[in-house]
Amino acid sequence: MQKKILSITNSLVKVLFFIIMCCLAFVVISSKLTGGQATLFGYQFKAVLSGSMEPTFLTGSIIAVKVGENPTSFQRNEVITFQMGNKLITHRIVTVHNTNGEISYTTKGDHNDGQDLWTVYPQNIIGKYSGFTIPYVGYAMNFVSSKAGASLLLIIPGLLLTLSALRSFLQIRKEFEQDLAR
Repeated sequence: MQKKILSITNSLVKVLFFIIMCCLAFVVISSKLTGGQATLFGYQFKAVLSGSMEPTFLTGSIIAVKVGENPTSFQRNEVITFQMGNKLITHRIVTVHNTNGEISYTTKGDHNDGQDLWTVYPQNIIGKYSGFTIPYVGYAMNFVSSKAGASLLLIIPGLLLTLSALRSFLQIRKEFEQDLAR
């Protein structure tokens, strides 16, 4: 019984690892092919690299950001992702400004003491946080986006396929030898 539980657990871990690898491969390959960010059903997945929004989401998580929404329609307390210089930032809107019909936002990280010093304009907004978070997978996503990580993303599955083929070959050989001995 214990062997069966161990076997099932081992299979589940392998399947989970395979699913994560496939998702990471999709994100990396599609972003490289398009020259931008991978979008799946209108969502982009972003790695959280700082603790400014804890406890809403933790450092190292990935979050889903809904893209394509009207950037002038966001309300106070919504969490948005925006471009500030060469950085992507995800913070909560604390104030919506409407100056002569021009909308802008003041934001703040949930874990930060004060508001951000900058103003966010609609043209800088990527999208709105959807509420979907997976803890710790952002570390892996950030790593596979690097050159070394992308290389490993190709090498590891190749090694696993080679090992699986070798294992199958050895099993077939063993069965063949057993059949010959009979």
